[in-house]
Amino acid sequence: MFKIIEARFLSKDVKLFKIAAPRIAKKRLAGQFVILRLDEQGERIPLTIADSDDKQGSITIIAQGIGKTTKKLNTLNTGESILDVVGPLGKPSHVENFGTAVCIGGGVGTAIAYPIAKALKQVGNHTITINGARSKDLVILEEEMKKFSDEAYITTDDGSYGHHGFVTDILKKLISEGRKINFVLAIGPIPMMRAVTEATRPHGIKTVVSLNPIMIDGTGMCGGCRVIVAGKSEFACVSGPEFDAHNIDFDNLINRNKTYLDLEKEATLKFEHECKLVNQKPV
Repeated sequence: MFKIIEARFLSKDVKLFKIAAPRIAKKRLAGQFVILRLDEQGERIPLTIADSDDKQGSITIIAQGIGKTTKKLNTLNTGESILDVVGPLGKPSHVENFGTAVCIGGGVGTAIAYPIAKALKQVGNHTITINGARSKDLVILEEEMKKFSDEAYITTDDGSYGHHGFVTDILKKLISEGRKINFVLAIGPIPMMRAVTEATRPHGIKTVVSLNPIMIDGTGMCGGCRVIVAGKSEFACVSGPEFDAHNIDFDNLINRNKTYLDLEKEATLKFEHECKLVNQKPV
């Protein structure tokens, strides 16, 4: 059992957890993830390690309540426990002094971009961060990102905070101004990562995305997280989760992620219905 040291909402449906996991905290590097299971009947889900504290022996994960398991996870509070937390898994981010590095986080993808932006800044990059969300109340880790940014931008789809528009608006503006950009990292919804990829492709800017396909064991045995990279099959859990964005078959990624969509919706609706019954007060 892994005890929850701290649990708090960052925004609607997005919750931060600090979990006691000293061995993982000691070994993890930027870009790696864990797979957790809430209970004996629970499914295994991958979540990126957003931060760690080796002295405290804790790791930080951030979850958005979308499906049954993430919604159930977000009902847990400080002092409660998670049955299994396995990691660190995946290849660490490749970190070097590229020169000028742009780190883009879309929605909860900012939780994944944050440790990489931090690592890039610590090795000497001029780090530009672009933090995007649908609206102001969904912007997360703003101050944390700023701490490791030479330049920081916020965008919201509805214009309620920062730039009214998309993360690609800022990226394209930087490129059009003639800024020398040596490296771009984009993490978030697939359409956003794809749009960033197409924005950098004509300029030959090295671009990396972190993929989160359907994943079960996290060791390359199940084959569930298969992605097509440069025309070849790769397993995101062991060969990734980060890949050269210009080599990703995004159509294949989108289609594979829809495989269990109906079952996921059914399980989520059932869970939400059960929660309402539990919380229902007798008249």
